[in-house]
Amino acid sequence: MAGVALKTLAARRLVHLSRFVRPCVVPRLKLHVAASPLRMGASVEQFEEAKSKLSTLKNDPGNEAKLKIYALFKQATVGRCSTARPGMIDFINRAKWDAWNALGDTAQDDARQQYCDLIGSLVAAEGGSASVAARPAGSLSSPYETLLVTTENNITTITLNRPAKKNAITTEMYREIMAALDQASSDSSVLTVFTGAGDFYCSGNDLTNFTEIPEGGLEQKAKDGGELLRQYVKSYIDFPKPLVAVVNGPAVGVSVTVLGLFDLVYATERATFHTPFSQLGQSAEGCSSYTFPKLMGHAKACEMLLFNKKLSAVQACHLGLVTEVFPDSTFQTEVWTRLKSYARLPPNERFAYRRYRCMATDGSSFTVSKVSALTRTPTMTNKYRVYAFVPSYASAVFYPVA
Repeated sequence: MAGVALKTLAARRLVHLSRFVRPCVVPRLKLHVAASPLRMGASVEQFEEAKSKLSTLKNDPGNEAKLKIYALFKQATVGRCSTARPGMIDFINRAKWDAWNALGDTAQDDARQQYCDLIGSLVAAEGGSASVAARPAGSLSSPYETLLVTTENNITTITLNRPAKKNAITTEMYREIMAALDQASSDSSVLTVFTGAGDFYCSGNDLTNFTEIPEGGLEQKAKDGGELLRQYVKSYIDFPKPLVAVVNGPAVGVSVTVLGLFDLVYATERATFHTPFSQLGQSAEGCSSYTFPKLMGHAKACEMLLFNKKLSAVQACHLGLVTEVFPDSTFQTEVWTRLKSYARLPPNERFAYRRYRCMATDGSSFTVSKVSALTRTPTMTNKYRVYAFVPSYASAVFYPVA
């Protein structure tokens, strides 16, 4: 009887203890770290700078971010987690161990780079400088205010660098992207990659684009905006090298519509694709009224461009807008490993294909003037006129078509 009583008491204690243990199970970390596209690893000096930047944060980044910071620091300084997992009741150290162990075989250089990127994004979100991110010596192009442009391993990477504003595109940013594309077209690289800093790929147009009215009024603003967007889209169409989008988070508006002009689109599972034009009284841009129906069919294209359907990364992949979707935890490593292998391939075949892909179905050159001749047919009317299959760069980008 005494033995039975002891077993019963032990079972009750285990049940009682489990009530406290269950809520402390650490969820799978989903925090995205925008690792350096070049994957070369931050220098020791940059790593030390990031450590000092961490102490300047004014706001608590939250437990999830702090666990990620701890894990990346341990991986960068010690290497792979090889210690025993703490016991069930050691909740804090168990959570830290789980975060570190989740990094697996991530190289110490990569961990150091990701640590710098994460600290940089946290500092930038508070309005500080995100300069702790690693920049390989000699790889920086001429200075840009809103972009990071680097060339390494035969890859030129254009990073939209306004993480505090979700990489929203300003008028100046449009011009800088065109300049960066022009520079990349003639440099030594064989691939050009677009990605975003922080947890967004791009949130579309910055609302400040709508606030500055020139002397000519709204009509002049619409005219200037249409011409700027025309030149912007032309930069993608005329670009001679393969274009790759590494979509590291949500994408909105023009950052989505120009994806039809890219050769590869890799996305994290966390990415979404949204084109909310009709609810804003705008028409689709970026040649999407031409490219999207060719990629996904007329009905699905209309659902996105006319009726604001937001796609998950998996849905976008099924429709042909995205090439492949990767788990968020391995996204950067898998994608950049693959791209570096592509960059070692002979360039002539890729350039020939890029020229072939930019041909219209009748064999003529797929140029801005060609697309601008497409039929304009009003298919939906509300307060503003909205077109399906309008050559998008020709419509007013900054103000609705009256």
